[in-house]
Amino acid sequence: MRRGVYFDGWFPGQHCYHPSLPPRRLRMVDDLVDYRADMLVWAAMGGGSLGLPYLEQEAFGPVDPRARFYGFVNDSEFIAECHRHGIAVFGIVFEAQGWEFPVELDEDETTILALNELRGVGRRDWLGLREFSANRYPRLWKPVEHYFPDGLVNSDGESVTDLIDECVARDIHQQPCHAKWVECPDRDHQCYYMDRNNPVWREYLKAVIRIQIDAGVDGVQLDEAELPMGAFQYGACFCRDCMRLFRTYLKELPPDLRDPALDGVDLDTFHYGDWLLARGHDFKTDRESAPLFGDYYRFQCRTIKRYFGELAEYAREYAREQGRNVLISGNFFNCDPSYLALVDDVDVVVTEMRNTTYRQPQWYRYVAGFAAGKDVVVVENPYGGVVPELVEQLRKGRGYDLFRLSLYEGAAFGANMSVPYGAWMGATIEDSFHPPHDLAAEVQNFLADHEHLYSHDSWHEVCVVFGVASTRDLIRRADVSDNITNARNDSVRVPYRVVTEGLSAAAVPFDVAVFADGDVAPDRVDAKTLTRYERIVLPDCHVLTPRQVEVLETCVNAGVVVVVTDRFAENLPADMRDRLLRRPGVRRAVAEDVPAVAGAAQVTVSTGAADVAVNVARLSGDSAAVHLVNYAYDAEIDAVRHHTDVSLRVRLPVATSGRVVYHAPGIPSFDLPVRRDGMTVEVSIPRVGVYGIVELRGDA
Repeated sequence: MRRGVYFDGWFPGQHCYHPSLPPRRLRMVDDLVDYRADMLVWAAMGGGSLGLPYLEQEAFGPVDPRARFYGFVNDSEFIAECHRHGIAVFGIVFEAQGWEFPVELDEDETTILALNELRGVGRRDWLGLREFSANRYPRLWKPVEHYFPDGLVNSDGESVTDLIDECVARDIHQQPCHAKWVECPDRDHQCYYMDRNNPVWREYLKAVIRIQIDAGVDGVQLDEAELPMGAFQYGACFCRDCMRLFRTYLKELPPDLRDPALDGVDLDTFHYGDWLLARGHDFKTDRESAPLFGDYYRFQCRTIKRYFGELAEYAREYAREQGRNVLISGNFFNCDPSYLALVDDVDVVVTEMRNTTYRQPQWYRYVAGFAAGKDVVVVENPYGGVVPELVEQLRKGRGYDLFRLSLYEGAAFGANMSVPYGAWMGATIEDSFHPPHDLAAEVQNFLADHEHLYSHDSWHEVCVVFGVASTRDLIRRADVSDNITNARNDSVRVPYRVVTEGLSAAAVPFDVAVFADGDVAPDRVDAKTLTRYERIVLPDCHVLTPRQVEVLETCVNAGVVVVVTDRFAENLPADMRDRLLRRPGVRRAVAEDVPAVAGAAQVTVSTGAADVAVNVARLSGDSAAVHLVNYAYDAEIDAVRHHTDVSLRVRLPVATSGRVVYHAPGIPSFDLPVRRDGMTVEVSIPRVGVYGIVELRGDA
């Protein structure tokens, strides 16, 4: 498991300004060593979306003696210092962001007197992508031809002298969109929402990647990986390149798969935006019901895969040309199914959770299934969650157990919840997230000292299916989001969530299998993987591929109990669907009742399921680690209430005969007396605090 740090390094008591991260200091590396960090995300050289010369200054620029006095270094020097301690640094490519900042210059336009935060000196102007691409400041910045000797040429063969006007995402009325979640409303700067479907923007991003790799990064992190689908929230994108690509997509569809609404339409001249406006749709109000929305969604999912993959491969190829290898990651946000096809292109899944709460084991189990065995690093989100509240509590010396829970929970359920280090607090709160140093180091030391107890594999008997085609539209309606609100509409019932939240609350450990639709992501459902489970739950999987039904039949033939809730495979022929449903091994259930009907409990904990959630990791040599997370936080005493004399009963598919050892933060590990009955193990734990791990060793 990775030990990541969310290393924005933004200042306390000040706005978290994108895209440029604050200068780095050697003392920061000392802190990272204390955190046993091995990977930094959102960590270095974000200034490419301001201008390539600015990015070069971040990477290689001179540091004046006064700053050297306090250990300040440029980003390439910081990366080299991290390498001395085995810490991998990821450069951050803010793909969706195109910035313009107010600037104050001397009369000769050779010196920046103020940028972003102005002082009322010199001559005021603007500095950003527009000025870079127009060579507006020849005495201040290298010309665009230094980076692109042949200039930048768009898909119409025209020379580009305004990157923002050329590459911005546009709504249906052709108005440019802004990335509002990073613009500070009390500052006079502008962040435009850029479109990766534009080949000019991809060429620019490749230049950003080259500079980062030249500066020594270990990995390239492509933020806003869903570009430009995130612009849906602003009624976009209807730029020239999106419309051209969508025309091509529609023309390449077999005639029998084209929407009847296109009958008689000349696809050589078709413009989706104009066509929608003529029918009274603005792509904002009731967007999902707009004609051809399903086609447009699938089209954009495919462009996401194509162009994210293009940049990922370019980074790897460029690094190889320099005699190096780099890792690739992105920002998969809430791991929406639209990101699913990108998993193949990354080495580690980095995700900025949509909502950060104090208890969400079911979300971590979904992300672990989504990542399909790859490492996961999670960062918190200040919008629509508990982060501002937790930061305020920590500032007052409270909430320490809540912070411990936030890190231990991720590790226990299959992901690394990164340590925030000057982490993002959004564009309105003038602060950043700096938890108490000793508290963060305490948690990280425990995780590092016990890393052998974490695994991507489990011994779970229950597997829950996330049916992409069946569930994504429900979740889209349930999750109200504009990158700032991140609210949840609980009036929309999502059976998948009902099942997984119910299992988590009942301390029933489970895995998640993602059944892709075979369109926006490949259908890779594998019978060998699924037949190892005792029970497979399909919550409202009303759209399945024939192959998925065949795999489920194989599972039933192998003795697996299949539990079906709500609708099932309604898109397939009735005989195929009914043949499976009639099998003795298939049970019908209400989603709310799944914890009770899914079968005999694999794990029982005497404290009661309401307080404790459980995950059973499969270790080497048929060993196991039972992770126990205790959510019994009491606000009055500002601590998690410990449970005493806890009885734990665990059933595994193999018999263990070795020692049973209990590990918990703050105390030495010790052996537990054990009672065995075949493959069932029973132990009594004297005390369970915030977090504990029962290690069942496979041999004596």
